[in-house]
Amino acid sequence: QVQPVESGGGLVQAGGSLRLSCAASGRTFSSYTMGWFRQAPGKEGEFVAAFSWSGGSTYYADSVKGRFAISSDNAKNTMYLQMTNLQPEDTAVYYCATKRNPEISTTASSYAFWGQGTQVTVSS
Repeated sequence: QVQPVESGGGLVQAGGSLRLSCAASGRTFSSYTMGWFRQAPGKEGEFVAAFSWSGGSTYYADSVKGRFAISSDNAKNTMYLQMTNLQPEDTAVYYCATKRNPEISTTASSYAFWGQGTQVTVSS
């Protein structure tokens, strides 16, 4: 299994930036996909972005497209989510998740392993 561990959340003012990290521990495969999801208080969880280690393809939710960007460090088995121009509506607990095949999915149930989450708070 590929267990993700997130880090990098925090408090930032509107318009600011944060970078989240998702490190994969355990046995790793180039065919895995890693995704970011978030859940705000009182709201359903939503897909944010995903990265396929096979080929390096990415996919973003419309709500973050142009503001968030995924990068990766293969040597560290780590994926990063660079978040810019953050807005109060981005406030949520952000979760990293992994799935065993290279096809990107926006559906949470497709992902087998989940991190503990990291809080992102954007003040207005």
